[in-house]
Amino acid sequence: MKTIKKSIITNKRTELLDITNIIQKEINDSKFNNGIVVIFTPHTTAGITINENADPDVKIDIDYKINKLIPKNDPNYLHSEGNSDSHLKSSIFSPSISLIFEDNKLILGVWQAIYFCEFDGPRHRKYYIKIISD
Repeated sequence: MKTIKKSIITNKRTELLDITNIIQKEINDSKFNNGIVVIFTPHTTAGITINENADPDVKIDIDYKINKLIPKNDPNYLHSEGNSDSHLKSSIFSPSISLIFEDNKLILGVWQAIYFCEFDGPRHRKYYIKIISD
């Protein structure tokens, strides 16, 4: 078993950053052939998700729709820090995912990538990678 702490800098309030290659490199470096990898962020206004990586418009569409569904400024929010929308978005996307890897390679669909999701940026963020061997 191995845990790796990573840092990431986000540049926008809402942003999806592809971290797939980073995760795959850590699996390669672990020398584990088969197992599970867990990616977790300890922030209440960020998340981890999987989605398409072939068409950059998918990230734009996600950004557009999540901000339309959960706007930053809603007079009915009670949380006084001004980032209620970010907390809601994080809960919808989840702070973690678990994936299988075999023969030292992530099992992902052809068009899938792993994204760090920022909902209250720009910020310096952390995420953790836990690699568990069979």
